[in-house]
Amino acid sequence: MDLILKRLDQARKELARLEEELGAPAAHARPDFAELSRRYTRLRELAELGDRLLNLLSEIREEEELLSTEEDELLREELRRAIEKDKERLASLAGEIRRLLVPERPEDRRNAILEIRAGAGGEESALFAADLFRMYSRYAERQGWRVKVMDSHPTPLGGFKQIVFAVEGQGAYGRLRYESGVHRVQRIPVTESGGRIHTSTATVAVLPEAEELEVEINPEDLRVETFRAGGPGGQHMQKNETAVRITHVPTGIVVACQDERSQHRNREQALRLLRAKLWELEERRRETELREARRRQIGTGDRSEKIRTYNFPQSRVTDHRIGLTIYQLEEVLDGNLDLVIEPLLEEELSRALEAASG
Repeated sequence: MDLILKRLDQARKELARLEEELGAPAAHARPDFAELSRRYTRLRELAELGDRLLNLLSEIREEEELLSTEEDELLREELRRAIEKDKERLASLAGEIRRLLVPERPEDRRNAILEIRAGAGGEESALFAADLFRMYSRYAERQGWRVKVMDSHPTPLGGFKQIVFAVEGQGAYGRLRYESGVHRVQRIPVTESGGRIHTSTATVAVLPEAEELEVEINPEDLRVETFRAGGPGGQHMQKNETAVRITHVPTGIVVACQDERSQHRNREQALRLLRAKLWELEERRRETELREARRRQIGTGDRSEKIRTYNFPQSRVTDHRIGLTIYQLEEVLDGNLDLVIEPLLEEELSRALEAASG
């Protein structure tokens, strides 16, 4: 709480400075006027919430002083309930303030594109990849987002060697960006007759979707190939070359999409994925130059980093980045991913606040 109060005091000083700048006669002619106005609005909201926080802290102190001197047990119980309720309000208010204190990342508002690949563990790994896809789909459903499969390579038992999909909705990337890395599962595979627990992995990459205007792609830099899309066979077997594979020659990035029924739509989806990968590549170059910002983040987001373990015998989920362990495996896999995302968000906010104050 001391850290929040310190940052609120700094925010009030910045608000006073911005009020003076924006009140100047020529303020509207400044090239950064729109950005200053957005910052001013954010600081005004922060100051209002800060005033509410200070008033609530004062009320709690008064209630606690009364409790220490009150002898009537009925009144004491009433005061205890009031204090408990006010502390719940205080925690909620502090959470709102913490989020406003940390500078907003513009990409957090974007759609997300996820790639899940089976890792070590053979068919069991592919089945785990399918479990992860279902988990993210259920989470998207809870958030009111839309899931659009762009490319998939299913296995005979219902798993995925790889699946690429977009999660479309306000703030999708901001919530899902913590999912990049290696996910590990410990359980008895359906293919195991001896009842032994196996460890398998799947990798997840989460990219913010980039707009066409943000990433310029020279058509001459692309090598486009078409091929027949794979499928379950029978009447659904593709006779035409509707699947599309695009290679971005300068970077060597290869993307492919085959889940649409037309070559044109598959090409659109492949370009959508390519833009996201090129945008991420440029961002990583920038972040290499800004190592301090990277230090404040939770993990690197690299596919090689083991971030989470799903242990079925103990019904346990462990996030290794922050040492979080919860025994609600079924709930998490059913899409209640906020059980893990919220603590990750809180930890990153704390790190950012400490860095900003230090």
